[in-house]
Amino acid sequence: MYQITIKNNTFLCQSDESILSAARKHVVNLSYGCANGGCGMCKIRVETGNYKLRTYSKDALKDEERQEGYILACKTIPLSDLRLVLEEN
Repeated sequence: MYQITIKNNTFLCQSDESILSAARKHVVNLSYGCANGGCGMCKIRVETGNYKLRTYSKDALKDEERQEGYILACKTIPLSDLRLVLEEN
């Protein structure tokens, strides 16, 4: 289990579940749409930590965004504790 921190929320995520799934289980409010890597609504930036990103649509997350540290919460599996940043709109 890994600790995921987003703003003032910290929750545990198993090493085989997505960040979005764990957040929903722990009632942490993250935006999401399809929950399958196709829409990009659950895009969030990793500040610290290691992760594995499963297969997703390139329309939902561009290569440039990945290089800037963005992930899709629905397709990301933690490999360590993570600190994530929600971008303010």
